[in-house]
Amino acid sequence: MIRTGIFSGSFNPIHIGHLALANWLCEYEELDEIWFLITPQNPLKKRSELMEDSLRLEMAEAATRDYPAFLASDFEFHLPRPTYTIDTLRALQKKHPDRSFHFIVGADNWVNIHQWKEYEALLSNFPILIYPRLGYEVVIPDCYPHIKAVDAPLLEISSTFIRESFQKGKDVRFFLPEAVRPYFI
Repeated sequence: MIRTGIFSGSFNPIHIGHLALANWLCEYEELDEIWFLITPQNPLKKRSELMEDSLRLEMAEAATRDYPAFLASDFEFHLPRPTYTIDTLRALQKKHPDRSFHFIVGADNWVNIHQWKEYEALLSNFPILIYPRLGYEVVIPDCYPHIKAVDAPLLEISSTFIRESFQKGKDVRFFLPEAVRPYFI
C-alpha cells in the first residue's frame, strides 16, 4: 500500500518551509509521497486574504514539479465548500483505495482539532503526523496510537510573513522556491 501524506492548506503562497517539512516527512517518516492539497476556502480563514485558487495551485505545481514524491493537487476544488478535512480524507480514501492516507497537521492546528468537523472520526480513522510549531505543546491521548508528533526541524516561515514583506517592498526571494520567485519579483 502506498503511504501518502496529505498536506492540506491554503499555500498562500507555498514556501520553502512547506517544502522542507514535506521533504523531511518523506525521508524520516517513511512516506512514499506527499500531496499538497490546495484548500479553496478554509472555514477558519477569511476569503479576502487568499490569492486566487488557480494561482495558488499554479505556484504549488511549479514548486513541486521537479520532486517526484510531491504532487500539487486541486482535489478539494471539486468538493462542496467550505471543505472539511474529514470529508476530504473520506473522498480520497474512496477514490484511491490503494493508498494509506496520513494527514499532516501543525501543532498550532492540533491544539484546536476539537473544533473541526467530526474531529473524533478524523482522530479515530486516519494516521496523523503532527509537526512542531513554536510555542505549541503537542499532547496526544493514549487511545490514538496512530497519531504521532514528529521531530521535524522547526521552521517558522509563514505565508503571511512572505505576503506582508513583499507588500512592504522587501526582497523575499530566498523564502520562496525558485520556481515561485517570478510571481513575487
